[in-house]
Amino acid sequence: MRYTLRRRAADEGGFTLIELLVVILIIGILAAIAIPSFLNQKTKASDAAAKEMARTAQTAAETFATDHNGSYASMTAAALNTIEPTIQTAAGNGNAYLSNVTVTGGGTGYSVTATAVSTNTYTIARSATGTTTRTCTPTTTGASSGGCVGGTW
Repeated sequence: MRYTLRRRAADEGGFTLIELLVVILIIGILAAIAIPSFLNQKTKASDAAAKEMARTAQTAAETFATDHNGSYASMTAAALNTIEPTIQTAAGNGNAYLSNVTVTGGGTGYSVTATAVSTNTYTIARSATGTTTRTCTPTTTGASSGGCVGGTW
């Protein structure tokens, strides 16, 4: 019985070099497919954060107008940050930030622009008539443009 167990243990020598090379080749092919997909997801996430920053700034701007008798006249990025502390007004930490706040129509309209880490910009503008538009400026085209197609999102 012992002789049989010793013989089985001696016969099992491990993997051959060819088997190991085939496994390494398969892992390399899978990595070459997966890594670009993961990198693209990071860009999409930063663009989504910038879009959300623009939407949050829009809500804060409407709150500002409610507090100032319907006027946006003295609205600034700092004022919006006071209303909603999650609004970042400066680039840093690799996060999206509110890059521009513009008052239009003598205080009856506004424009807020958020910039993503990828430097795509997303703008929400409200005209004096109450019409809201969303525009964007992509730095790239195609699948990595963050949903900015034809200048709108």
